[in-house]
Amino acid sequence: MTPEELLDSARVFALPLHREFRGVTVREGLLFEGPSGWAEFAPFLDHTDAHAGRWLAAAIEQAYGTWPPPLRARVPVNAIIPMTDAVTTGELTRAALASGCTTVKTKVGADDPANDVARVATIRAVLDEAGVRGRIRIDTNQRWSAAQAIALLPELDAVAGGLEYVEQPVAGRDALRAVRAAVDVPIAVDEGIRLATDPVAAVAALREVADVAVLKAIPLGGVRPALAVAEAAGLPVVVSGSLDTVVGLASGLWLAACLPNLAGACGLGTGALLRHDVVASPQPIVDGHLRVERVVPEDPDPAGLVDDAMRTRWRERLLRAWEHAGMDRGVGA
Repeated sequence: MTPEELLDSARVFALPLHREFRGVTVREGLLFEGPSGWAEFAPFLDHTDAHAGRWLAAAIEQAYGTWPPPLRARVPVNAIIPMTDAVTTGELTRAALASGCTTVKTKVGADDPANDVARVATIRAVLDEAGVRGRIRIDTNQRWSAAQAIALLPELDAVAGGLEYVEQPVAGRDALRAVRAAVDVPIAVDEGIRLATDPVAAVAALREVADVAVLKAIPLGGVRPALAVAEAAGLPVVVSGSLDTVVGLASGLWLAACLPNLAGACGLGTGALLRHDVVASPQPIVDGHLRVERVVPEDPDPAGLVDDAMRTRWRERLLRAWEHAGMDRGVGA
């Protein structure tokens, strides 16, 4: 296999979002096909070529490799609420409840802590109004310092009626240790694992400062590498996605379906953030679950946003990522 062979079937996608999510308004990437099916290569534009190499290894695994047999046919998913105002947060939470999701995760950590408190309180109010106890998770993506986390988490925990966990409140093991010692809210780790040079070693080292491991199949190099990280974790595991199309989402669903002891709803409902997907009718969330399935793309550019410059950018991105994908060591095989 060569990168040129991957590019032979490559199709660039560009999908606008309903609203900005982590600085992204249009989700871009490549789809390509192999003997095992279609795969997605879509590292975020701010990711290094080395990190993009893992995304490519995951795509090669999806298109050319094999995955273990799944242990379940459906995976529970949580609602995902971006950083917005309290009114919109309430509307999105009600929509999530209509699809059967009773676990809600929201991003926090912008410059207005009062808005974060109001939004988390709104989620709890909507859940209570519906007679649903539900669970609330928050994710700061390492935006806080240890002092900020220690100051803000008790109030957010109180208005949530008890947070299920806070995901990656701070960066670094020492800062995580300080927060965990000072605050009762369970801590989940994401970036501390997937951005590490050696995720298996990183997750083993994080056991003493984390309560939950959040694993993303594609940034970890694929389903099989992510399963190796899960085994090394010795922690409850929740699977999350990477703002994937329905093609890439299959990797996360498969990983979640292969975990013997999945520790709760997974962050795989990000398709709701996309205004369009690469199929006209993506599967809906039903009773808070998504089916474990692979998808054949129909139209990668439903909004007509792909141009020659974008095609060139993604071709060059794949060629650079190939140098880091570890194919000479069998990664993705």
